[in-house]
Amino acid sequence: MSHNAGAQGIGANYGRQGDNLPTPDKALQGSGIQVIIGTLNIDVPTLANDPAFATTWLQTNIIPFASSVNFRCISVGNEMVPSQNASSILPAMQNLRTALIAANLNIPISTAVFQNVLASPFPPSAGTWHPDAASIMVPLVQYMQANGYPLLYNAYPYFAYRDNPNDIRLDYALMSTSEVIVTDGALGYTNLLDASLDALYWALEKVGAPNVEIVVAETGWPSEGEEHDQATIDNARTYNSNLIKHGQFGTPKRPGKGLEAYIFALFNED
Repeated sequence: MSHNAGAQGIGANYGRQGDNLPTPDKALQGSGIQVIIGTLNIDVPTLANDPAFATTWLQTNIIPFASSVNFRCISVGNEMVPSQNASSILPAMQNLRTALIAANLNIPISTAVFQNVLASPFPPSAGTWHPDAASIMVPLVQYMQANGYPLLYNAYPYFAYRDNPNDIRLDYALMSTSEVIVTDGALGYTNLLDASLDALYWALEKVGAPNVEIVVAETGWPSEGEEHDQATIDNARTYNSNLIKHGQFGTPKRPGKGLEAYIFALFNED
């Protein structure tokens, strides 16, 4: 869910993996806050194979609330590419689109993917789809291009830093330097999130989907719970505050286009 500030929107993920959480109706109905709602991964094959189930899903989760909740997007599953059920995503999206049209509702449909859908994110202009993901992602993003739908992207510079601290500077991952660390042709990168997003934009362009908007459906920095010594409250605060400040400027490849991003998470998980 997010609150828009001009072209830029910064929101928070409302995860349900916690105790004593306020119920969603206390936070969302009538608020005007934009909401991305996701289907369960286990429901995606049924959504793909049974148009009646897609209609029932909408009647249960969307239609009763459509007049009081501002639905930004429906996400068909989360981080399902690559997986054995990934081929169900596109037909599930198609069935939901048909059901939305029948209900006279215009809500974008997407799916949320993780950084592993890219094979080579460095330098950004080398961005291409991972061989394990390409056969799924190419028709998906072309469908998004044709219908004006965004691509939801879960981007965590922390994990790239954690797995490669010798090659990735902490301030580059935290967006806390103005120094150009990576040069890619005429473009210069001061932070890892921009580089990751532009690698995805390059991958989209290479398969005929240049107008697909990237929405950062999850991002953030762990405040504890990781073995790595950089999972601290201070670093989480730094990353999130820099994200909010930097998001209005766009990326080197898409300058001036405000970033829509959702910080993980509103509440700590158990």
